[in-house]
Amino acid sequence: MIGAIIGDIVGSRFEFNNHRSKEFDLFGKGCFATDDSIMTLAVAKAIMETERAAAYMSENSDGAEAFRALLGENTVRCMQDIGRYYPNCGYGGRFHQWMFSDDPQPYHSFGNGAAMRVSPAGFAARDAEEALFLAEAVTAVTHNHPEGIKGAKATAAAIYMARTGADRREIKEYIERNYYPLDFSINGIRDSYRFNETCQETVPQAIECFLEATSFEDAIRTAISLGGDSDTIAAITGAIAEAYYGVPDWMRAQALSYLDGRLRAVYDEWQETHGAPREIFHVLTKYIDKFAEMERSEEPADGSVRVHEGETAATRFIGSIAVFEDEFYAFAKEYPAYHLTNYADILESHGIEWSERSMSAADVSKMDAQSVFALITGAVRVEHLSGGALKPFFENGAMLKWLRRLREIDAVSHEQKI
Repeated sequence: MIGAIIGDIVGSRFEFNNHRSKEFDLFGKGCFATDDSIMTLAVAKAIMETERAAAYMSENSDGAEAFRALLGENTVRCMQDIGRYYPNCGYGGRFHQWMFSDDPQPYHSFGNGAAMRVSPAGFAARDAEEALFLAEAVTAVTHNHPEGIKGAKATAAAIYMARTGADRREIKEYIERNYYPLDFSINGIRDSYRFNETCQETVPQAIECFLEATSFEDAIRTAISLGGDSDTIAAITGAIAEAYYGVPDWMRAQALSYLDGRLRAVYDEWQETHGAPREIFHVLTKYIDKFAEMERSEEPADGSVRVHEGETAATRFIGSIAVFEDEFYAFAKEYPAYHLTNYADILESHGIEWSERSMSAADVSKMDAQSVFALITGAVRVEHLSGGALKPFFENGAMLKWLRRLREIDAVSHEQKI
């Protein structure tokens, strides 16, 4: 959920002073943690407390309904307990009344507060159904209008999909099929887009900001450049982008410096229970399960032929391969140390020729990240020179082998840090 907090803090000084460009200092004078960050942390606290209590619920009770009821109660309590310490953090009028009410009741809202605070649901969920379940439970305590629930669910679903291996194309298709049309571009609406606090007019736009971005930082900059309710749009975008790309360490540290001790304690507790190890190569290694499925579908266990004569698994996964190629280039641009113009020399130092046969046969079990990237760069360069030449590296399992090695390197790096 740090992505939501970063987006909120970066956008805080632009909410009523829009900056319709990607060129600006991310953190600066006027930045602060608004109600978006505070309520996100409160929802996280509620989810953690409910998860702990769930272990002690009676086996005779309706588990799902009992959990939902308790999560709703804890959400109200945590939002009020934490939120009342920050009366001037930017609450809307109706929410401010709810926050300080002795009998807080949902008020049929479809404001974008439903989506800006829901990211912990997407990160805590163990499956897609649970992401939607949690999103509705923590949202309905205030924003029980169908459009409010819809905005929260769409956001949580995008986060869950982003952190569990879906690519941008798949996320877009899912959102369009189940929630909102995304038949616009940020450049196309930027000049006419105006401040709006509804889910209907901010959640689709925030999701599109993520879909058009090439990195976490680019996602935040794209969200700010749109204008409108900048902190909330950037919070929603940032949460999805975190799940997809991870967050640069320096941005995480800078954002955490804006949290006081009370809020930082909640964040630290969340990291202990739900925080994932920082994986530098996550944006690429998240494709491992997808490409493993591709490899399995090449040889049906029952010996049956493919559905379409002449079709390969790589053909059916061609969309994902194209997105992977785009994201490899984007990653290489963000991390220039791995973008190797001398990849052929590195391959030669390992006794590997720049050919499909030699590269695919390479033993990567002890290679460092730079050498693995030389292999991927070589394969992508072959595609650049001869369209269709990349596909064999997926069909023969070489790309999967290389990505698994990158995941191993990430895991070793994490162990060394702890």
